Amino acid sequence: MSLLDSALWEGKIHLNGWRPGRGGIGDAVEPATGETLGHYGVASVEDVREAAAVAATAQKDWAARNPEDRAAVLRRAGQLWEEHAAEIGDWIVRESGGIPPKAGLETHIAANECYDASALPSLPAGDVLTSNENRWSFARRRPVGVVSVIAPFNFPLILSIRAVAPALALGNAVLLKPDPRTAVCGGVTLVRVFEEAGLPPGLLSLLPGGAEIGAAVVEAPEVRVIAFTGSTAAGRKVGEAAGRLLKRAHLELGGNNAMIVLPGVDLPKAVSAAAFGSFMHQGQICMASGRHIVHEDIYEDYVSALAEKASHLPVGDPKSGTVALGPVIDEKQLHRVDTIVQDAVQGGARLAAGGSHDGRFYRPTVLADLDLASPAWKDEIFGPVAPVMKFSTVDEAVALANDNEYGLSIGILGDVGMAMTIADRLDSGKVHINEQTVSDEANSPFGGVKNSGNGSRIGGHHANMESFTEIQWLTVRPDIAPYPF
Repeated sequence: MSLLDSALWEGKIHLNGWRPGRGGIGDAVEPATGETLGHYGVASVEDVREAAAVAATAQKDWAARNPEDRAAVLRRAGQLWEEHAAEIGDWIVRESGGIPPKAGLETHIAANECYDASALPSLPAGDVLTSNENRWSFARRRPVGVVSVIAPFNFPLILSIRAVAPALALGNAVLLKPDPRTAVCGGVTLVRVFEEAGLPPGLLSLLPGGAEIGAAVVEAPEVRVIAFTGSTAAGRKVGEAAGRLLKRAHLELGGNNAMIVLPGVDLPKAVSAAAFGSFMHQGQICMASGRHIVHEDIYEDYVSALAEKASHLPVGDPKSGTVALGPVIDEKQLHRVDTIVQDAVQGGARLAAGGSHDGRFYRPTVLADLDLASPAWKDEIFGPVAPVMKFSTVDEAVALANDNEYGLSIGILGDVGMAMTIADRLDSGKVHINEQTVSDEANSPFGGVKNSGNGSRIGGHHANMESFTEIQWLTVRPDIAPYPF
């Protein structure tokens, strides 16, 4: 049986049942070919208001359910991601432009997110506190109520489910606003899985749309928490609106992540890790390796080997199953990537590989000898570009790694002892020794510092409990307390 029967969603949005969206019709487009794959209903601000009101009512009954009832829905959802992995993966390939292994990773992690979240309802819900009064004193965790999840296009399933699953498991309702470019694989798939898993109506609403809908799911009075993943510029707007409205915003934003390559490293392994970190999903990953900081003794060999690797990576339509890189998501992003590369070359950078494209298929690119002020070095490119710079001392490597507005992920390749001393000096939400910068697991905290976000707000039971519950102080006395009035 098909999970994504087009009769259930084509041209419609999901609020309390499927119906046409008041915001019009959006096209699900395949970036590799430009082909229209289907249509979905675009939400209006009125749709958001209706969904938020329904969610607030449905959430109360859901929060009152036995923990095992909520856990059962999450476990079943995990099974459905596995059972329908091929069908959902095909949508990820065609709608997001990811290669099949990337699609398989998304459905695999989606299942694990649900399995991990299924344990949350049974975790201790607070603490017994000491008190100087003749009473029992408790700090107990309760659902926040309604959570808005705003997710991007690049890993549309993972970056939605990692907030949706724990929020639901902990007794909340969710308003989901996927990126319009991936509204099916990042939106329709989630509501269909949770419908089939037995989630009661009204608890998960799909609200595709642009900036107006993003603002509406932040500002809806029923919403208490916003889980946002996307650009730093957009995240600032979400954070500003949330602050004004006294709401919590969990912001996972951009990154320009460093890969520090130490002297004496195993060069072939290092280059393999580096190529994956920079070129996986066309570099359209917040954790992509955007700055390669390489010891001067191996700098030229590293640039040459990485350029050779890049020149042999096949680029093309990902549904062929024979390519390493698919298309850049749209023409706007393609233009941005190419402009940054060409400006760097005109500014004196050495183009060691790539720097050209055929349609939306951008060749994996290696840039060397950059200026520190070059946008190719200091900005997040979000494309398949590996800028490389040399260092001579550990202090210089640390300074180069930290000298950036972002602080999401850093990889260090080579001697573990030296890497450990470096790791203690890095300003980053994640540090991976002898791994590249792209890594994520359902049970691990995920977040960044500086302009990469406001800390680890997703992943692992501690972060999820903090993100999607409130703490209430509760006291109980055997009799009414005496007062002096």
